[in-house]
Amino acid sequence: MTLSIRWKVALGTLFAVTLALTVAGWLALRSIERVELSRVAENLEARTSLAAFALEPLLAQPGAGRSTRQPEIQSMVRELSRHALARVTVIGPDGTVLADSDTPDDAVSRLENHGTRPEVIQALSAGYGTDIRLSATVGQRMYYLALPMKSGNQIRSVARLAIPLTTLESRIHDLTRAVSIAFGLAFAVSVALSVLLARGVTRPLSAMADVARQLAGGSLGRRIRTTSRDEVGVLGSTLNQMADQLESKIREVSEDRTQLLAMLASMIEGVMVLDCRGKVLQVNPALEQMLMVQGAEARGRAHWEVIRHHELSELVTRVLETRANCGGEMTAAASGRTLRVEASVAGGQRENEACAVLVFHDITAVRRLEKVRKDFVANVSHELRTPLTSIKGYVEALLDGAKDNPEQALRFLEIILKQTDRLNLILDDLLQLSQIESGQVLFKRDPISLSEVVDRTVALIKPLADKKGHTVTVAMPADLPPVLGDPERLSQVLTNLLDNAVKYTPANGSIHVAGQIAGDLPQRLVELSVTDTGLGIPEADRPRVFERFYRVDKARSRELGGTGLGLAIVKHIVEGHGGRVWVEGNQPTGSRFVVRLPAAASAKGGSG
Repeated sequence: MTLSIRWKVALGTLFAVTLALTVAGWLALRSIERVELSRVAENLEARTSLAAFALEPLLAQPGAGRSTRQPEIQSMVRELSRHALARVTVIGPDGTVLADSDTPDDAVSRLENHGTRPEVIQALSAGYGTDIRLSATVGQRMYYLALPMKSGNQIRSVARLAIPLTTLESRIHDLTRAVSIAFGLAFAVSVALSVLLARGVTRPLSAMADVARQLAGGSLGRRIRTTSRDEVGVLGSTLNQMADQLESKIREVSEDRTQLLAMLASMIEGVMVLDCRGKVLQVNPALEQMLMVQGAEARGRAHWEVIRHHELSELVTRVLETRANCGGEMTAAASGRTLRVEASVAGGQRENEACAVLVFHDITAVRRLEKVRKDFVANVSHELRTPLTSIKGYVEALLDGAKDNPEQALRFLEIILKQTDRLNLILDDLLQLSQIESGQVLFKRDPISLSEVVDRTVALIKPLADKKGHTVTVAMPADLPPVLGDPERLSQVLTNLLDNAVKYTPANGSIHVAGQIAGDLPQRLVELSVTDTGLGIPEADRPRVFERFYRVDKARSRELGGTGLGLAIVKHIVEGHGGRVWVEGNQPTGSRFVVRLPAAASAKGGSG
């Protein structure tokens, strides 16, 4: 179990106080005991000296043996014991007990030799002897003090006094109990003081720990309240300063990260950041769309696991190994986009540090435009070369002698004129398409009736249709709403669609022009369709029929005439009116071209 710092301080203080009180109590009791024993020794020495002084005349009488003087000595010993309040014993130099106040007269002679007693040995050798032990005679712990009685330099006997230590032990016991009570009270006071001290010391530390935990949890606004100026107060103030600096740094880092993420998110280029081991650290939304990857799944994984592309893997390996910037192109398999990759070296040298930054530029549109430009140049060159070659050939034929044959020369000149008109028509269409695309043509925004446009255009095309035996029908509802647009340009759209229908429909076919309302309020649309029973357009070619010079059947298209730009002009005019155009298949044969335009009530102004 882990103890809190409060309990550690409290228990440490209590342990120190307990140890100090125990040692102090033990030393105090030992000192009291030594003092009491010293007092007893001094008192007993005085009594012993007096007893020896009183016995010395009796023991020093000449001419009388010890046996004859023993009753007198025994009587004197008893009298001295009564006055001295101590056991008095007289011991001869040889250890024989001559008299003992606590022993009956007839039993003195049977007492064991006392020559081996420590106090007797000390008195005979050093002139003073003491000892504390349990007396076998009286059955109590006794304090013995022995002094030699001399006659000149000769020791005649030893006077020994002994007092029981019962009283002393009782007094020491009382003192011990009093000291224990005092020390117990001191310990209780120490417990209270140590708890209060620990609480006072650890309360600021606990507050600091609580604030530190909240700071670690993200609550950067919390601070420590400090009132003291000691080390704890200094520590609290220092932690507050650290928290202020931490909050400031985190705010700066968060702002920088937010700005960086905003920049990455707003970039149209894809960005991938790698560390020194090739692991993905960051990808932006543009790259997610380009390569069909998920940023959350990509982070932390190797780049070859996220994007399985051989050329890209070689590029990344080269950058990480050589630490040099390089670039290349790749085609994303998932999206089919063409990407230009620029790899730059960053400053990171360790794992999870930015080591390389890959920028992906989507050049799909650029490559497509390049292809369109190349195809356009090739198509224009081919379309212009055909009539020019024909003109040159017939001119050369005229120069070679055909001019001398009036009929042949007239026929050749008619062909040259026809090819010249074709060249002029191609150039006019190219110029018109260029003007529409560049915004130089401003479309009118007048409410017009599509029924009137259809009637006027059908009347112009009908002679051509009648020549091939086609049946032209019109179904325009009377409640068809008007559209905002340019009547001349919309008439041009319908003319191109009807002209193609007449050209590519075999003789005795049918062409149907219809109008209807499409869409709901508020965005109502007017739909105009031209349906024929002609050759039809394969489904694979339908998305491209509105491209410049695109022909489904090139040989047949040139045979029937046309510049190959009519449908491209139709698309740009319709889109300039805010609409759209597409082609569908017609069952069982033929094609259906559909034009949808906003109705006048919801059409939006502008120029194409």
